[in-house]
Amino acid sequence: MAEAAVIFDVDGVLLDLTPEEEDAFFWAFAKLHQLSGLSRDWDGYRIRNDVEIITEILETHFGRSPSPGERQAVIRAYLSHLANGIDAGRLKPSPIAGAESLLDDLAGTLKLGIATANLLEAASLRLAACAIWEPVKNCAFGANGGGAKRQILARAMADLALPPDRIIFIGDNLNDVEAGLANGVHFIGFSEDQAKCRYLADAGAKRVCNHHRDTLKHIRDALRL
Repeated sequence: MAEAAVIFDVDGVLLDLTPEEEDAFFWAFAKLHQLSGLSRDWDGYRIRNDVEIITEILETHFGRSPSPGERQAVIRAYLSHLANGIDAGRLKPSPIAGAESLLDDLAGTLKLGIATANLLEAASLRLAACAIWEPVKNCAFGANGGGAKRQILARAMADLALPPDRIIFIGDNLNDVEAGLANGVHFIGFSEDQAKCRYLADAGAKRVCNHHRDTLKHIRDALRL
């Protein structure tokens, strides 16, 4: 059997994004620039990518493009606040039901990784807090470097150096569907919300499920395991 891989989105697939974790992201803007009331509609930003969102918010605030140093200051403040919150127990990342079991079932059989619009450092902190960073860390790609999800996934694929038909990408929003289709991989749409599952199917996802026991079945079917 040829080598194969499964690449996961993080939020909505491996982890729930809690309101407190969202607060931690926007805390940095309030702390450094006294900005509040910022939009939490992630799809409302030009590009759904933490680096790009930070840039857009600062650009709107300054009326110009932020300098690399200004952007990096927000990133450092956010990551420090996130790490401190997790260490102190104020922030408690929450795994999606069945995610740990799914990774355990796949580990050692397939290459595993992530392609997330989160800053990679943030994703690693949150996944580690749920004891599910180790299985995916060897092929982990995030917002760092910019770009839409299709570009993040492409970076992960280049690292894997496998044919697209030996790669599965699992995601929970329209950007993920588009990324999977654009890169020619097998795509599995996942959401615990049945209405969102229909939304993913309507967008072109041929395989959709709302529990990770079914995700495993779709993976085995797509890769003919």
